[in-house]
Amino acid sequence: MRYTKQEFATMVLGIVVYVADIGADLWVANKYFHEGQYLWCALTLATGLLSSLVVQYFSYTWFKDDGTHKLSWISSVHLLQAGIFTRYWAALKCGYQAAFKTNNLEDGLIDGCTSPIHKSAICAMTDISMLRLFRAFLESTPQLILQIYILMTSDSSTPSQYVTIAMSFCGISCATVDYQIALRKSLPEKKNFPGIFSKLLYLFYKLLTLTSWILCITLVTILSITSLVLLVFLWLLSICWVLKQHTTFCTSKGPEIVYRTIVGIILIFTFFNVKGEKTKIPLIVYYTARGFITATIVYVCMSCKSVFNGKIYLLSVILVVIITLILGIIFLISYYAYFHPRNFYTQDVVDGPGIYYTQDVVDGPGIYYTQDVVDGPGSERTENCRMRGFLMQ
Repeated sequence: MRYTKQEFATMVLGIVVYVADIGADLWVANKYFHEGQYLWCALTLATGLLSSLVVQYFSYTWFKDDGTHKLSWISSVHLLQAGIFTRYWAALKCGYQAAFKTNNLEDGLIDGCTSPIHKSAICAMTDISMLRLFRAFLESTPQLILQIYILMTSDSSTPSQYVTIAMSFCGISCATVDYQIALRKSLPEKKNFPGIFSKLLYLFYKLLTLTSWILCITLVTILSITSLVLLVFLWLLSICWVLKQHTTFCTSKGPEIVYRTIVGIILIFTFFNVKGEKTKIPLIVYYTARGFITATIVYVCMSCKSVFNGKIYLLSVILVVIITLILGIIFLISYYAYFHPRNFYTQDVVDGPGIYYTQDVVDGPGIYYTQDVVDGPGSERTENCRMRGFLMQ
């Protein structure tokens, strides 16, 4: 469990993508405002504000749970929607020390992978990865749906729209892979990715299935805005599933309710292992249902082609929907059957290769450890790594 230079570089890249994503959203919102498209401007800003409020809420709650000093200062920073940047600053300082300065320390904290400074850096990285995962599915994914919908229903387009779409895809990609890396880095029982190919397979599985679903939602919205009731129905089903799992992520009831609500939204867009146990059957059920709903949407859209006349190249979009879903499922099967880290590190495999444990978890087994973490100017605190709390025990 050692924090490396590569992980420090990934952290820096994460900050750049995070800031660039915000900048792209503000750019396109400003463009809509000056063009008199106030509804699009408001919706673009609203998706960013909603995700920011959730991220700041959980970040502040974690600082509070950890018994952080100068809580009033921390509270003010979070009210200004800048709380995550204090975490990035602390993570960069701690990560730089762990990745570049550990061998020069003379304080006895150079015990390889068990050094507290490495644990602190990994824990800080893990906190940020969880917050970015929230943002990816509360801001980047809805933003993609919104901007693609606007492109499909408008007669013209602007560079800012394409930049926003590109940055949203980058944000989702980075958040998804970074979370998997942080999960496996912080929990000793989770095996690390064996190489870049395994990471790419996992990324393509998530990104392609998500792309197919985003386009489906956009088509349904163009068909009839009231069709969005489908998302509400799926969200209610997801909430029921999460409640059935009896999650225990937060230390108090209020934040736990918010957490379950957010996980319900995430499950609308992609599969996550809420329980943290063997999930072969739920995974199959999830993507079988996804395939059925996608096929139904495609059939309805083809039956109502007149609604799309002059707006989009319907056949091309439908082909992209089908191809990305099929490719995503192929990557999914390939990843879990042959390139999952468990297949490289464990020989005790029952019934041959297959989908045994889905490690893209929101709620499952983990581990706690305690370490000193710098959380602000001149202050230190002791906190537990949250990954076991993020995963249900």
